Amino acid sequence: MFRLNSIFSAIFALMLPVVLSGGIRAENQLPDDGSAWASLRKEVFGASAIADGNGLVTLQAPDRAEDAAIVPITVRLAPAIANKVKSLTLIIDQNPSPVVAKFTYGEASGDGERIMGTRVRVDRYTFIRAIAETRDGQLYMTRSFIKASGGCSAPASRDPEEAEKAMGKMRVRTAIQADGSSLGEVMIRHPNISGMAIDQLSGGYPPARFISKLSVTTGGKLIFALEGGISISEDPHFRFSYEAKPSDSIDVTAEDSMGTKFSGRSGNPS
Repeated sequence: MFRLNSIFSAIFALMLPVVLSGGIRAENQLPDDGSAWASLRKEVFGASAIADGNGLVTLQAPDRAEDAAIVPITVRLAPAIANKVKSLTLIIDQNPSPVVAKFTYGEASGDGERIMGTRVRVDRYTFIRAIAETRDGQLYMTRSFIKASGGCSAPASRDPEEAEKAMGKMRVRTAIQADGSSLGEVMIRHPNISGMAIDQLSGGYPPARFISKLSVTTGGKLIFALEGGISISEDPHFRFSYEAKPSDSIDVTAEDSMGTKFSGRSGNPS
């Protein structure tokens, strides 16, 4: 439906107020969200109708962030819709780059409840939105309001030289849940530089450098692919459900915005 890299620059400066309500009805019947969401909605989804995802899409996020640069969120897709969903888009209305990521699901993503967790930067009080698109083009949205400040301009937690040395190292893990389903976890050492944090030594802004592409597979089948941006936190972390044979490993390939490529595999830390 869209390419993230092609819209980041167009929406980078959007930082306007927003309000959202809910209800199981077409999105154009919902109360006015303000010009920020109206512009984002048109830019990302065009004129497509967006229904409220109550009961189908759940977004878990803290009411107030302990650290605005590392905010944990989890999206759950109910079994009734999960196997129909082809993609999931995360949006943070008031972030300088509001489109956090687009996840495109593959055949190994599973048919039961689908889980996707990650950590994001939040720049100011805002709504976070999760929009699921089914294979027939239907869109379902849920949202959560969060109180946070300064996450996109927060300084890196590690020394730049240390971060450079560790860049690209991965930890890929698998686990079996109580219900027998599989759970995967990918953590990539990468500063995911937003380009908005002042270098304390030079007084300037280092150029943005972030994980822009990610592909996660098992047994040669795609679990999910990601197109990401600066709103994903430092050291990107993903926790997800999937379907595979117990003996199958998870393979991960990643590329950042400067074209550097990384790879990893479960049971074989890089």
